[in-house]
Amino acid sequence: MKVIVFGATGMVGQGVLRECLQALDVDQVLTVGRRATARGHTKLREVEVPDLANLSAIEDEFGAYDACFFCLGVSSAGMKEADYRRLTYDLTLAAARPLAERNPEATFVYVSGAGTDSTEQGRSMWARVKGKTENDLFALPFHAYALRPGFIQPMHGEVSRTRLYRTLYAIGRPVFPLVRRLSPRSVTTTVNMGRAMLTLARHGWPDKVLGPEQINAAAGRS
Repeated sequence: MKVIVFGATGMVGQGVLRECLQALDVDQVLTVGRRATARGHTKLREVEVPDLANLSAIEDEFGAYDACFFCLGVSSAGMKEADYRRLTYDLTLAAARPLAERNPEATFVYVSGAGTDSTEQGRSMWARVKGKTENDLFALPFHAYALRPGFIQPMHGEVSRTRLYRTLYAIGRPVFPLVRRLSPRSVTTTVNMGRAMLTLARHGWPDKVLGPEQINAAAGRS
């Protein structure tokens, strides 16, 4: 299996990349981002793209890949809707459309978020944009899934690139085990995110949208 990972330098992407590189049935991993991970591995090829809205230099290669794991994302805090839409919806579809065109049998897994608004009509700006992104992915002619994690526990030193999130994770690290015991259905991990994506690419899943409980269940089948 050949896999593309977008956002491999972010917290979730770091965990997903780790699981892909460890998977015996993954032969090649292509990371696409503004910067490389600088992680050496025989399976890994990294492509730096200054403008992720324009993938014309590499999109003809997408047909050779079986799955794309889209882990790229930004916080909506302090952002205008147009800017958030450009960095969320536009960049996601810029990757998804050429993949769907070149390989309709491919699997595309999008990291969405708990509370995403599938109706696209709610008051929450970020939830509407995420909902629009999910809906348009599902309309494309490939196998699309959206992961809506709640709380994600980093497992192997993964670090968020967002300062606020780094602070929150640092403060909350001592209570991670307690949160998992008290609310196991609302918590997942970076390991399970990666393993769930691999399960979706290998076997599919009955639901297009997976919350934390379904993510953990899918990870158990990897």
